[in-house]
This record gives sequence, structure tokens and C-alpha cells, in this order.
Amino acid sequence: MADGRLVIGTKRYSSWSLRGWLAVRLAGLDVEEVVIPLAGGVTPAVQQATPAGLVPYLEHKGARVWESLAIAEYCAEADPSLWPADRAARAHARAIAAEMHAGFRGLRMAMPMNIGRTFPGQRRTPEALADIARIEAILAEALAAHGGPFLFGAAFGLADAMYAPVVTRFLTWGPELTATSRAYVAAVRAHPLMERWHAEAAAEPAAWLLDKYENPA
Repeated sequence: MADGRLVIGTKRYSSWSLRGWLAVRLAGLDVEEVVIPLAGGVTPAVQQATPAGLVPYLEHKGARVWESLAIAEYCAEADPSLWPADRAARAHARAIAAEMHAGFRGLRMAMPMNIGRTFPGQRRTPEALADIARIEAILAEALAAHGGPFLFGAAFGLADAMYAPVVTRFLTWGPELTATSRAYVAAVRAHPLMERWHAEAAAEPAAWLLDKYENPA
């Protein structure tokens, strides 16, 4: 019997669900996965299933955790190696994870997550491009400091989990990226957990597809 459950949204579209799911899987928590189809906004099903009316939401051994960063920190208590061991590097990782959690609205609005389609060259708004430039600077600094292929070295950690949905956006929307960013995108996409997420997203029912994401204006 599982130790709890993880409530997430449609894997094709739900960037926040991907972050929580990666943290939980990296930590090896034994939880049942509950997927609620999204409808482009808050739905009664999500409101009824989660305290904040949002996904992801984790219940594990009596703990109730929502918000992706809180889930990440809970998972790090189970496996501290998910953050860097060095104090300064760990602070850096938490800072860029928090920046992702709180910011980059221009990119989110212009280039929503859809891991089943590609729209190269579209939606390159000034706000999205400014966000992409900042993200590329974040990636370059961390990769240069820690040698890659992931942000803090050889292991895929919680900072990478926070940036993984941006990788999917880059693959979908095809903005121009530096060689450093392209290498990072390739490394994240090839990770076994990302392979699993993509495969499971592809197997979701066609009834879950949303026109606003499949046919953006």
C-alpha cells in the first residue's frame, strides 16, 4: 500500500505538476499518482482534491504539502542530496529555484507548456524574450560554476526540477538559444524521468486536449 498520494494535472500541459512530480520521484517517495485533467483554469475537481485548489498537492505519511517549492523541500528532507552539499552552492540553488517559482510571467503567458506540439518561432514577445535572456544567464552561471551537465554538477537535482518545464517550453516554441543552453536542454530532456513523463503524457486520452494550447493564436 502506498504511503500517500500526489495530485497532479494533465502531464501534457501542467508545468507545476511536472516540478512536484520530479521532486517526489527523485526522492523515491511511495505515493499513488492522481491525475486530474486540466481545463485551462481552476476546476471544481482540483478545488475539491487540494487545499489551495491548485496542483501539485502531496500527501505523504500524514504530511500535507502544496506549492512546488514546499514539496521540493519536503522531498529534500527525505533525500538531502537533492540540494547541493556545499552551503554556498545550496543557497545558489535555492535562490534560482525561488526565482523560477516567483517569476518569468512573460514567458509563461506567451509560451505555455505543451509537450506534444512544436510552434517554432511563434510568440516571441518582448517580455518572453527578456525572461529567456535571464534564464539563459542563470543556466550559464550555474553550468560554468559546477561543470554540468546539470545545473549543480553530474546529478539532476531540485534546481533542475524547477527548470525542467522551461526546457519543455524551449523545445515546443523553439526560441534562439546559446550552445550552452541547448546542451542543457538536451541533457534534461534525456533524463529517464523526463522520458517517462513525456511517454505518459503522450498516452493521455485525446479528450483531455485543450484547443487553446493545441491551436494557439
